[in-house]
Amino acid sequence: MTETTFMASASGTDDPPPPIKGLRRLMWWIIPANLGIFMLWGAIPGILLPQQITVLFGEADKVANLAIASTIGAFAAMVAQPIAGQISDRTRTRFGRRAPWMIIGALAGSLALVGLAFANSFLGVVIAWTLVQISFNFAQGPLSAVMPDRVPVARRGTFASLTGIGLMVGALGGSILGALFYNSVTLGYIIFAVTALVMLILFVAFNPDYPSTDLDPEPFHLGDFLRTFWVNPIRHPDFFWAFTGRLLLYTGYFAVTGFQLFILTDYFGVEAPETVIPLLGLLSLVGILLSIIVSGPLSDRIGRRKPFVFASAAVVSLAFLLPWLWQDVTAWFIMTFVAGFGFGMFQAVDTALISQVLPSAKSFAKDLGVVNIAATLPQTLAPGVAGAIVLTFGYAGLFPVAIVLGILGALAVWPIRSVK
Repeated sequence: MTETTFMASASGTDDPPPPIKGLRRLMWWIIPANLGIFMLWGAIPGILLPQQITVLFGEADKVANLAIASTIGAFAAMVAQPIAGQISDRTRTRFGRRAPWMIIGALAGSLALVGLAFANSFLGVVIAWTLVQISFNFAQGPLSAVMPDRVPVARRGTFASLTGIGLMVGALGGSILGALFYNSVTLGYIIFAVTALVMLILFVAFNPDYPSTDLDPEPFHLGDFLRTFWVNPIRHPDFFWAFTGRLLLYTGYFAVTGFQLFILTDYFGVEAPETVIPLLGLLSLVGILLSIIVSGPLSDRIGRRKPFVFASAAVVSLAFLLPWLWQDVTAWFIMTFVAGFGFGMFQAVDTALISQVLPSAKSFAKDLGVVNIAATLPQTLAPGVAGAIVLTFGYAGLFPVAIVLGILGALAVWPIRSVK
């Protein structure tokens, strides 16, 4: 099947043309590509941004200020990915549809991070963080379309595992490195900016895509674009339920883990969180890698995705019971490993599941942009959601809310018919 034929008639259940440089190379390079982006999401919203806001504007209003900055940035990210998807689906260049936007987004995001590093007013912080969100989501959206664009269905569980390794090692490695820059926020921002830019440039250079110049241009209709932000549960019920499941489970998980810094200092009374966070990151990383390495290939072998989603929600929910019932930092250490194991299981198979419910190859990046709202939005909005819960119910209120959201997220996957 040529790319032109694939674009004309394929859906998420059809195999695309093989990658130009081979599937094996693509599979290994997706790890550092995701690593570069998700290091940002691991370090900035949970550590560097809260610390910057605390240092610049004081302890008294840190929760409210972080909630405001995170909420504005998150809504910008929510809009950016579908827009990036619409644009990249329609891009016609000799480098393909995705590569130009990966590079442009990474370059603009890196410049915005430098601006955030030197921002010294609350308005400046909000504007710079919002630009970071928009720009890197313009890179992340097209990157996420690599799976349905280039990976055969039978290998997507394995590819999703490798994607998940890059994603979770990046997020957790970012939190570990972010803790090392706890007292050097400006330097941390600059290093993360350079790393993300280099990783994405290398991915594009070593994994060229088919030219898109021969593809018929897709007409743009404003009404169709506005409907991008609405997942029609009647026309595409499987797509709707996959979106809903990811949104709920991610929100529950990151509402707790994304608020780690303030939980450690204000709920458990840890006086030097920067010395504890690296160890917590390593514990979570071990749990996640163990489950990712096993779950993705195993789901390919048995041809089923749903059981792994149900199991992951159960494990994460049980983990969140510990710090809720036992207010001691030891409970947080145990929870970090167990919840990481459960979330790694989800991450390993959910991406593959979603790639199989996409309606059309003509709009893979746009559709994945909508789905990725369910992943990006909870991670970036988590401090805002957690802040609202903390201000209303206290820190202990985070855990039961997260448990309920995780269980509902797993149940949302049950009605999907096209994937077992």
